[in-house]
Amino acid sequence: MRFAAAILLSTAVLVHPARAQDTAAATQAATKVAETWLTLADTGNYAESWKQGAALFRSAVTQERWAEALRAARGPLGAVKSRTLARTQYTRTLPNAPEGEYVVIQYQTEFAGRSATETVVPMREADGSWRVSGYVVQ
Repeated sequence: MRFAAAILLSTAVLVHPARAQDTAAATQAATKVAETWLTLADTGNYAESWKQGAALFRSAVTQERWAEALRAARGPLGAVKSRTLARTQYTRTLPNAPEGEYVVIQYQTEFAGRSATETVVPMREADGSWRVSGYVVQ
């Protein structure tokens, strides 16, 4: 099953060596936010996952629609048995999204019903915080 909310992605990125340390710090912060956010989805707290999403995300989908979509996408998969970080990619551009700072994070997840790839996309907000702007499970 596949669900895309707000923003989705696939883009190559080149990082200037002078910014590698900044990129690593951003990736680490974004990954922490993604993992906290995924816990909300894992426990069925879909309303709170919407509230903790990026402003761009919240403007793209209503809280009610988000909860319905996550129930439809995640429900058939069952409970999470394990999740392994597979890939992270820092970028400043994503298709159909404003320029900014994003980290595309992919996890290999074992659900009770089957294996899936989860993609979580935190973005840096204007206040400097990282918040999830997109999620896909496939």
